[in-house]
Amino acid sequence: MEKRPPTREERKKAAALRYDPRREQAPRLLAKGEGYMAERLLARARELGIPIYEDPPLVAALLGLDLESEIPPELYQVVAAVLAFVYRLDKTRP
Repeated sequence: MEKRPPTREERKKAAALRYDPRREQAPRLLAKGEGYMAERLLARARELGIPIYEDPPLVAALLGLDLESEIPPELYQVVAAVLAFVYRLDKTRP
């Protein structure tokens, strides 16, 4: 059986958010990518010990945003779940 390249829907996708509540009103899209770029983003996050949260519908929505833009209000609730996940991890780390 011949191996075929992944379809656009099957390609790895990733996005990175930044949020500093002292300086920003809402989280911002720091990086995004598909395929090779997504793999590089995930590898770099692992190297730096940055938590990875998997949510394909959220990533799909984030990929449609411009870099450095604030997330839109319709994504606040789902991004709040991501931030809660990260804050919980931070509390359990030494």
